[in-house]
Amino acid sequence: MGMISEFKQFAMRGNVIDLAVGVVIGGAFGKIVGVLVDKVLMPPIGMLIGGVDFSQWVITLKTASIDTLGKEVPAIAIGVGEFLNAVVQFLIVAFAIFVVVKAINASQRNQEAAPAAPPPPSDEVKLLTEIRDALKAR
Repeated sequence: MGMISEFKQFAMRGNVIDLAVGVVIGGAFGKIVGVLVDKVLMPPIGMLIGGVDFSQWVITLKTASIDTLGKEVPAIAIGVGEFLNAVVQFLIVAFAIFVVVKAINASQRNQEAAPAAPPPPSDEVKLLTEIRDALKAR
């Protein structure tokens, strides 16, 4: 089997396609959560705390300066606000995944717990039952 045909067989398996769909949907969900955190949740929280813009919240280790050649040296800062936004985004995504997995597990438990109905008797068994009942009636 050639490498190209083997790759085609691998790529067309259901699991690989499902994984690709999951990655695309996950990326889109991540963008939605990012906007939710950055533009919807954090501004009111920052306002309640005292007008803090979390996206601009940094700890400056070294301020911007101009070197001896007149070239600007950028500031060195730790982006605490961006980190906080990322943590909130992670918590939202983790909670959403938890809820989905919990629902799937509950659904599987319900399916396992429900006893399967016994299969209907075959035609032969029905015929033998009728014969037995007819002989009893005599």
